[in-house]
Amino acid sequence: MAQQQPLTDAPARERFATVALRIALIYIAARVLTTIFLVVAAELSGVDSRFGPDASLADLVLGWDSRWYWIVAETGYPSELPRTESGAVGENQWAFMPIYAYLAKLVAIPFGQWVVGAFIVSIVAGYGASVALYYLLRERIDAVAAMWAVAFFAAGPLAALFQVGYAESLFLLWLFLALWCVVRRRYPWLYLLIPLMGFTRPGILAFALFLALFGVRRFFTRAREPLHVREVVHIVALGVLAVVVGFSWQLLAGWVTGDSGAYLATELAWRRNWIPGDAVFLPFDGFLSASAFWFGSVWGLGAELGYVVLAASVFAVAAILLFVPQVKRLSVEVRLWSASYLVYLLLVFFPQSSIFRLLVPLSPLWGAVAAPRSAVWRVSVLALCLAGQWWWIYNMYALGNAIWQIP
Repeated sequence: MAQQQPLTDAPARERFATVALRIALIYIAARVLTTIFLVVAAELSGVDSRFGPDASLADLVLGWDSRWYWIVAETGYPSELPRTESGAVGENQWAFMPIYAYLAKLVAIPFGQWVVGAFIVSIVAGYGASVALYYLLRERIDAVAAMWAVAFFAAGPLAALFQVGYAESLFLLWLFLALWCVVRRRYPWLYLLIPLMGFTRPGILAFALFLALFGVRRFFTRAREPLHVREVVHIVALGVLAVVVGFSWQLLAGWVTGDSGAYLATELAWRRNWIPGDAVFLPFDGFLSASAFWFGSVWGLGAELGYVVLAASVFAVAAILLFVPQVKRLSVEVRLWSASYLVYLLLVFFPQSSIFRLLVPLSPLWGAVAAPRSAVWRVSVLALCLAGQWWWIYNMYALGNAIWQIP
């Protein structure tokens, strides 16, 4: 396939200010609705909730992993790993990358409270990600569909992440800009964006895989789109940079703590919340163990069924990325990223309720959902997004104290 050119009436003919204003109106409306949901969730929070019966909006913004980022900003990273009674490595700050935590601390200086800085960084980065997503999708779909995709993104089931102290919105901003740079072949910007992604939240190794697949594709399509030496050098160098950044945090954690396995042991500390005992990281083991755990131990349906569902899900997702017309209409870069990120999750993640949050980097696929031109379809999807958002906020913040109520 030759390089996919933008539509003839696409971004070059659109005024950025007009697009930015339209997205701002959508984004502000979505944030108002999310705020209402969060306020109601705080009111519904009871004695069994993590936040207690007197929860405030600020408590929710600083809840769950947000508190870990706050600890990073205030105390940094431990040189000695905490240990549980059994001697295993306990939960600690090394699981959380530094950029979001310290940027929020910088922004918070005029306000005196980290939580205010975190809220500002999240909500501003979420708007920036919305604009970047629009331009990424406009490379292949029309303006109306791209704007609807932004609406689904801004009001989606996980849209509360734009208003709490999580690093997702900042990571999505870097990610969408990076994907747009690849689509446009503006590689030099990636030398900045890759470290920003890598030290905002885990996932940069998925981008390394994406660059590898993208490079292979460029090689096999070089007859239709010339592949110059300079582009080859950029793709290889950027792939190496992504790998180096991806493993550098593990090396840094090992150097500071004196334990070469500090980072992996820290990540596995959370897995013991579901599967007690000494956990060892093996590729794909998280999904295999989870399949047996959820279908066998928790739901009583049998581990074998879990393995069948896992395999069927992998084939179904592959078929969607390869054959669904609305998905194929998106840029090949979006499809390659989606495949790379899903492979990355299969390699490293133990699926539990956080799986919904971990799927947010697949947000460019909203472009496929927005592709049908039916107004009834688009309004219905938007309504489902809002319903899903309330369901997620209610479970994770109003209830928020069970194995399926952890964001």
